Amino acid sequence: MTRTVRRPARPSRTEGRAAARPRALTRTLLPGENGAGTVRKTVLPGGLRVVTETVPSVRSVSFGIWAHVGSRDETPTLNGATHYLEHLLFKGTSRRSALDISAALDEVGGELNAFTAKEFTCYYARVLDSDLPLAIDVICDMLTDSLLLPEEVDAERGVILEEIAMTDDDPGDGVHDLFAQTMLGDSPLGRPVLGTAETVEALTRDRIARFYRKHYDPTRLVVTAAGNLDHATVVRRVRAAFDRAGALERTDAEPCAPRGGARTLRAAGRVGLLDRRTEQAHVVLGLPGVSRGDDRRWALSVLSTALGGGMSSRLFQEIREKRGLAYSVYSYTSGYADCGLFGIYAGCRPAQVQDVLAICREQLARIAEDGLTEDELRRATGQLAGATMLGLEDPGALMHRLGKSEICWGSQLSLDEMLSRMTSVTVEDVRQVAGEILDHRPSLAAIGHFTERQASRLENALA
Repeated sequence: MTRTVRRPARPSRTEGRAAARPRALTRTLLPGENGAGTVRKTVLPGGLRVVTETVPSVRSVSFGIWAHVGSRDETPTLNGATHYLEHLLFKGTSRRSALDISAALDEVGGELNAFTAKEFTCYYARVLDSDLPLAIDVICDMLTDSLLLPEEVDAERGVILEEIAMTDDDPGDGVHDLFAQTMLGDSPLGRPVLGTAETVEALTRDRIARFYRKHYDPTRLVVTAAGNLDHATVVRRVRAAFDRAGALERTDAEPCAPRGGARTLRAAGRVGLLDRRTEQAHVVLGLPGVSRGDDRRWALSVLSTALGGGMSSRLFQEIREKRGLAYSVYSYTSGYADCGLFGIYAGCRPAQVQDVLAICREQLARIAEDGLTEDELRRATGQLAGATMLGLEDPGALMHRLGKSEICWGSQLSLDEMLSRMTSVTVEDVRQVAGEILDHRPSLAAIGHFTERQASRLENALA
């Protein structure tokens, strides 16, 4: 007897395509050596990006999710919403209570935290490599399925108001917010990341929830991880977590592009004073800097390092070592998508502010006119290169570099490329950027307890 075997009908080509799972696109951004330092990027259907760096020599992994939203995305009445939301995503999902979220990482000795900046927000964890699946599951759950319960919104409001009060009690920190406000005015970049007591009090659960739905779309998220990991495994687990929440249904969605803009910031001679009964006066003297995409940022970083970046810098030597006018003095740069800031901070007694400002302005004028010496250039580039290399030996720092690079530039520079950009800065490069940036009237922010005469002198210090 002949037996006939009936094979199941083969699906049509159209049916096969419909049933197939959309493919993720993976490529190697930086090859590394023997697998170490290899940076890979996968774009999942739905626009979610996953970028990892493999470091087989460690036993830990730092995992994070970056949201392409910061305080500059807020309207005046929403000021503080991004930071408020950062707090609320730790307060429970359909699967986990707030205690479950914190206990999950505590139980394995891991670290779980987040921060909000002006142009992005990051949620991250550091765990043993064997506990990476747990970290992925917890953080993905937080970002895709937060409940934002009304009672949690109300309870966390008090915590945030205390955080604002804590910042107000720390003038060494608050003076930088005052400087940004003095330079940028009542603009999204000029307003504080935390918001104010008034705006936080006025934020409702519904407004925060709308903000959450708008800005935590997968196209606006970047997943990063660095440490002892396998890229394909990270991608598979992240995809499963987002699929569970139904967050990758828009398979044709494209990732959000980095912010653009060509705004030129010009704020000369502005003064912001805030009276606080402090022993020290805290001052920031500054000028418009350059945007984070400006090629001059490398030369400006070298200039800032030579001016106030270490114990051998001009400001440290002139203000602290030679004259003993301040304990802490330094310079810094802040780059945003469309503008930047360059500032000098000092903490000193109110009676000595005028002397400190005079020295700062003298050094700015000298560098604007003459630039740096070859010795100063060599020390500054060496300091930058060494600090960069040492800082990136930690998986947490590597994870942060991956996320910030993808969010801000949409690309990754290798460590060798970064070092080359720093060490190739010349005396002429610094002289040119100094002439363009420093040869303007600076603005001033100061917090302290000043007499009427001292306050009047500060109001007119830049005239």
